[in-house]
Amino acid sequence: MNCCGKYQVTEGSRQRLWRLLIYRRCTDILWLVLFFVFWSGLVFIAGYAWMAGAAERLVFGYDSYGNVCGRRNSPIHNAPFSGQDMTHRKHVFFLDSCNLQIRNIKMSSVALCVSDCPQEQLQTMEDVQHFAKHNGSYLCVYNLNYTEYTTHPNAMDWCPVLPVPSSKSFLLFNRCIPQNPDCYSRFASVLIDVVNEVDFFHRILSGIMAGKDNVIGLSILAVGLSVIMILTFLYISTLLVHIFLTLLMFGILFVSGVLWWLFYDQVNDPIYELETEKENSKFLLGFAIISTLSTIALLTLIFTMRKRIQVTIQLFVVVNKFIRCMPFLLLQPLWAFLILIFYWVLWVAVLLSLGTSGNAQVSSKGQVEYKPLAGIRYMWWYHLVGLIWTSEFFMACQQMIISGATVSWYLNRDKKNIRHPILSSFSLLFWYHLGTAVIGSFLITLLRIPRIILLYISQLLKKRDNTHDRCTIKGCACCFICFEKYLKGLNQNAYTATMINGTVFCTSASEACGIVAKNPPHVSALNCSGVVLTSLGKVFVVSYTVFGGLMAFNYHRVLHIWVVPLLLVAFFAYLVAHCFLLPFETVIHSLLLCYAVDIETNDGSSEKPYFMEQELMELIHQTSTELDKLKIKPIQNGDDSIELQPKTRAD
Repeated sequence: MNCCGKYQVTEGSRQRLWRLLIYRRCTDILWLVLFFVFWSGLVFIAGYAWMAGAAERLVFGYDSYGNVCGRRNSPIHNAPFSGQDMTHRKHVFFLDSCNLQIRNIKMSSVALCVSDCPQEQLQTMEDVQHFAKHNGSYLCVYNLNYTEYTTHPNAMDWCPVLPVPSSKSFLLFNRCIPQNPDCYSRFASVLIDVVNEVDFFHRILSGIMAGKDNVIGLSILAVGLSVIMILTFLYISTLLVHIFLTLLMFGILFVSGVLWWLFYDQVNDPIYELETEKENSKFLLGFAIISTLSTIALLTLIFTMRKRIQVTIQLFVVVNKFIRCMPFLLLQPLWAFLILIFYWVLWVAVLLSLGTSGNAQVSSKGQVEYKPLAGIRYMWWYHLVGLIWTSEFFMACQQMIISGATVSWYLNRDKKNIRHPILSSFSLLFWYHLGTAVIGSFLITLLRIPRIILLYISQLLKKRDNTHDRCTIKGCACCFICFEKYLKGLNQNAYTATMINGTVFCTSASEACGIVAKNPPHVSALNCSGVVLTSLGKVFVVSYTVFGGLMAFNYHRVLHIWVVPLLLVAFFAYLVAHCFLLPFETVIHSLLLCYAVDIETNDGSSEKPYFMEQELMELIHQTSTELDKLKIKPIQNGDDSIELQPKTRAD
């Protein structure tokens, strides 16, 4: 089957007729090929990380022979004690825990996986043997049977240094920490140095792995809150909007207050000497400042738009009428959400594997060390770009499907007999316009990458205490954010124009901007009101998800960066809310662009009646200061010369 059809309107036309094409051709094919090549690189990185990485080593710990504690292991070549089943041995025990030293961020003492830490001090080898016999926890090297602890000539070298202090397992790293005051102070200082010297990226990965249960629970909370917001907008009323705005103001104020309180509590915590705690406090300070500024801006915005609440509610009533004509439109966020969830889980798995990629090197004593592989950091950056671009691509596809269904309904005289508009829109996207979605998502990615680089440079400048340069860089980052917001609106109009005219992205964006610019100011204000209300819905979901995260993560904040998983949860909550509320936002953009097309191509006369329904006409008429702008006439059937035909895929 041919993917390319014929245009009824050529690319070179000076004046677009704005008609839904029956025959189309593929748009932006080169960008689709480029995206395929880029994804080939992502597949290579995923395969490489899967073969070379082991994320479990970050959190669960491993012994000196390459075995991950609490897991079944695969053997390592030339390492005789590797490949053992450590399912029931979940704790890391050091043979000389009272005299630890650091050698290249590694403990000098031999480490073993044991099933239980000795909770009482063991004075003699007989005590060690008795502990092994009755507790099933073997504190000597694996090849030594516990019956030989007191008789084997090498027992003193292969068993722990006497006396063995009483110890307790540390929950996060599963290490047996000695409880003797002298041993504890030495052990803690060495462990703190190790944690402080570990790469920042690895500390982040450790925090994600340690808080995975909280991350999953908060993600479910974000989904639940998003569903509540959909129901609120679907059955919108004045009372519901006022309740929603009250809860939103309470939520953002409370989150800002809790962030400042946690920052104060973090700075005054006794374990503030840990590098992870310092990083947590820096993140908290940044979050608190951003949250406070955002709260002020949002409260100002809510106060400003209070007079437009009733008009915005009427706009959503019009949107809801359209959505009820195609109820399956509300299921579009579901498939996009499931695809994004699958991709994000895969992305995090690859990220964790990349963070632990290394070659196993076996020493003369059979001990195993992992050396990081060259070029891993470049793969991290490539993987990050893949996350942004691919996520935006999925969102662009969702926008184009919703836009296509909207214009099929709007630009059709007989709205009751539209056949499968969503399926038809999906078919057009898949066969013809995936390249347009690629280029639109790439432009968003192109703006986000410099933002990330600027923020990274800002972090580096903190070490030099160059306040002026840091402020300049952050100002540039804010400019990128504002430009990105503008570009998203431009992309949405371009997607809608592509679904109407079948033109390439640049042509669609140019022509959409031209026709939208002709809109009266009150129409643009109406569009902004609808977008603002959906944006406040996203803020609501993020605020209450972050609030739950602050309560959950605050109880597990030792030796790992817990604020980064919180940031990940906040971003995920925003992504979920954006996915679920995108139909409302996209329909508003598409309807008002169709309105611009409507008044451009029709005049309301019996020969050229408007496509818009009476509710939308009355709403725009109500918000206009020019009461005679539109002629309120009954909708009549036009002749073939002005009828915009429904979309079908070319065979």
